[in-house]
Parts: sequence; structure tokens; C-alpha cells
Amino acid sequence: MATKLTEVAAFAGVSLATVRRVLNDQPFIAQETRDRVLTALDVLGHERPSRLRGNRAGLVGLVVPDLQNPIFPAFVETVSAGLVKQGLMPVLCTRTADGVSEANYIKLLMDHEVAGIIFIGSSYADAGPEHGQALQERGIPVVLINPADANDGVRRITVDDASAVDQSLEHLRSLGHSRIGMLLGPMGHIPSARKLGAFVADWERRAAPGSDPGAWRESVAHTGFSMEDGRTATARLLGAGVTALICASDALALGAVRAAYRQRLSVPGDLSVVGFDDSPYMIATDPPLTTVRQPVRAMGAAAVDALKAQIGGNAGPPEETLYEPELIVRASTGVVRSS
Repeated sequence: MATKLTEVAAFAGVSLATVRRVLNDQPFIAQETRDRVLTALDVLGHERPSRLRGNRAGLVGLVVPDLQNPIFPAFVETVSAGLVKQGLMPVLCTRTADGVSEANYIKLLMDHEVAGIIFIGSSYADAGPEHGQALQERGIPVVLINPADANDGVRRITVDDASAVDQSLEHLRSLGHSRIGMLLGPMGHIPSARKLGAFVADWERRAAPGSDPGAWRESVAHTGFSMEDGRTATARLLGAGVTALICASDALALGAVRAAYRQRLSVPGDLSVVGFDDSPYMIATDPPLTTVRQPVRAMGAAAVDALKAQIGGNAGPPEETLYEPELIVRASTGVVRSS
């Protein structure tokens, strides 16, 4: 018994005496502390005292598109840690190859009376209007991190995609590049659309009078988010004469590097490449990848705070908060070669 309580105290970050007080349902214990101890019991698989079984800590669904893109596990890790500290229990829900989708998970989460749902790189809209309406009608707190589609009226925590592009363009131009292309996610993907908007706005500011207003399209490709998608799309952009590429993800950027190597081009000698996310191990790629870092910890903490506020009935307006990214310069970008 003592060993069990010691494990619970360590997981909850409280003293052994506090654990005993919670289990004995003694007064004058902060609700947050009580929730952390009860969550620790649940997570470690220990039975609660019968008098506390009706007061279960809230479950929170974490819905992500997949776990192959390293940025999603990074968000899951920081959000999960924040939820546990708030006395909430994260439940990971991710799409599977055999067809388990957001709609399946939303139904399961609602059946289990979840305290809330955080969508990471996804959104309830992906599950279809029926499930989205059910979430709204039941008043289940929802927070979106970098949603893939438009979701007005929901609390959103979002990286500033336009700033990411502006920083990348400034860096590449400082290296002498003028033929800069973009490798983006699918049409309709909101973060990609925002990146494209910043790219086009910059192009229009710099376009010569009387030039073709749609000429930027030759330097832009929409594709999926895999490395192979990036490799295939980059081949066309290289044919259009770009000397630098701004990519919507690190996976796309690595695909671009592979495409250059297949054409016996060097990176960054013949093609400079900028990624997005600063996923783990990008410093160890060949060459180490210049990329735009998302402030994952700050965004994850903000998402947890926003969800906790909704659960407590103190939510503010369902607005969007933008977080400033940071360009991390490594060896995949270099001075343009003279033609």
C-alpha cells in the first residue's frame, strides 16, 4: 500500500501526506491538487476509494491526424503534460490506416462524457457537420491548435504562417535569391493558404509594372505532406527555374532535398531549401535543415489554459491567438550562384 501511495505522490507532484488526505476526503485541499491525485490514481491503474468513484477526473481527447509527422507528437507531449498538471487525463486519438477517423473518435469521446477536446492540426470540421453540431449542442469545450480548415466561433491557437513566410523570404533574398518557389500542402489547407497569401502579397509588392499578375503560379506547387510528395512536386519547380524553396513542412523540405540530389544538384549550392516546424533531428539531416520553428511549448500551454477556462465556465471570446515563429538558419540555405 505504501509503495502505491508513493507512486501516486510522485506522479501527482505532491507529498505522501497530501495523497492520504485526498484519499480520506479531508477538507481544505485545493480542487486542483485533489484532481491531480485522482488523475494519478487513474493513470497508474489504482482503484479509487468507493466514495470518490463518482468524482472522476475529466478526460480530454487529443485528436491528431497522424503520428508520422514529428510536430504532432511534439504537441501531444507538451499538451498532455499540461493537462495532467491541471488534473485532467489526456486520451490520444489519431487516424488509423484501417479507417478510424475523427468522426469515430468524437462519438467515442462524447459517449465517455469527456471534459473537452483539443484538436491538433485537425478540427472537428473534419468529422463532418453532424458531429461538429453535436459537439456544439452539448457544449463540450473545444480548442484547436493549427486547424486545417476555417473554424470561426471556436478557440484557436495558431502559429503565424504569414510571419514564417516573411522571415523565410527576407533570409533568402539576403542570400541573393530572386527566383523563390513555394511547396505547399493541399488546396484548402488553411495554414498553406495563409503561407501562400503572404507569398503572393510579397510578389505583388515587388512585381514590375505591367507584369503578368498570375506569374507567381509557376513557382508554387500544392501537394500532400509526405517526403515523396515533396520530391515529386519539387521536380516541376526545378524545371521552372527556382533557386530556393520555402516548404510548408519539414517532410516536404526533405523531399525537396531528395529531388535536388536525384537531379545531381547540390543543396544549398544549386537549391536552397527552407522547411517549417523544426522537427526533431532536422539539425542532423544532410545538410542540416534551415527551418521555421513553431513555439510548441507556448502554444501547448495556451491551449491547455484555454480549455481549462472553458471547463471552468470562464472562457473568453472564441478568438484566434497567433504565435510568432522563429527562423532557424542552418546549412540548407546559401548564397545564390551567379548565372
